[in-house]
Amino acid sequence: MKIILIEDVKKLGKKGEIIEVNDGYARNYILPQKLGIEANNKNLNDLKLQKRKEEKDAQKLLDEAGELAEKIAAQIVTVKIKGGEGGRVFGSISAKEIAEAAKKQCDLEIDKKKIQLQEPIRSFGFHEVGIRLHPQVTGKLRVKVEEA
Repeated sequence: MKIILIEDVKKLGKKGEIIEVNDGYARNYILPQKLGIEANNKNLNDLKLQKRKEEKDAQKLLDEAGELAEKIAAQIVTVKIKGGEGGRVFGSISAKEIAEAAKKQCDLEIDKKKIQLQEPIRSFGFHEVGIRLHPQVTGKLRVKVEEA
């Protein structure tokens, strides 16, 4: 019997896949547990429509992430930190401080976990920081570090 999976099933398949299973397994386990539905014409058509909608939603999210990346690239965020002799910095600037400064100065809601810092910023001047907006889109934010 052909079944369309509604949920991921271990060792069987992922949500939305069409699989072939024994009739007894389908009637006694998959259908009563609501893990899948029978693959008839109506259900196959519904699956196609659902996949089209998911693709359209995914494309919309990708486009929005691209627009946000362009908006972020045009911004410069200024962060102040204490400095000492010879232009040395006391401490460092973390992703949390960058996210807070971006919210205050540019009204950008950036999750600190999405900011990609290889290591904390420990020098004055301009630095480019990557921000992961979508699995396929990474924006660049310019951060200006000044002495307080």
